[in-house]
Amino acid sequence: MDAANPETDREIFSAVIAPHRSLSRRGFIIFMVAVGCVSFVTGLVFLSMGAWPVFGFFGLDVLLIFLAFRANYKAGRARELIRITETELLVRRVSARGAIAEWRYNPYWVRIDIGRDHDGDLTRVSLASHGKKLDIAEWLSAPEKADFLNALSAALATARRGLSR
Repeated sequence: MDAANPETDREIFSAVIAPHRSLSRRGFIIFMVAVGCVSFVTGLVFLSMGAWPVFGFFGLDVLLIFLAFRANYKAGRARELIRITETELLVRRVSARGAIAEWRYNPYWVRIDIGRDHDGDLTRVSLASHGKKLDIAEWLSAPEKADFLNALSAALATARRGLSR
């Protein structure tokens, strides 16, 4: 094995974390059609009563809801990759716009810091090395963070055992 080339190292752990979006594309279309229909019918009622400007505001509401969901789905394209090999821990973030940032750590020297709330739930998972911290897995819920933390800790322990051989 070539210790100078992390690409040839055995992969111990790999995770891709993405923001959760609970509404599918089909659900979004159904929701927008329902909102549009309700707004149109309600707008027609106001139009028939002579309050014609209200009709336009209902249309504006539908447009703003559509734009808000569109921005939300666009932000949902972000990703975070965490990969551990025998000689490297890689964190790669891809923003919603496609910008890539990478951090590389030696698994032997990196440590995991956590934060908890007053109820004891996990709120933060950070990697720390050489005086710098990097928060990871921020999109996960507290139970998901706990599962992720256990898997990450086990993978780091495996990598450290491999390095100390």
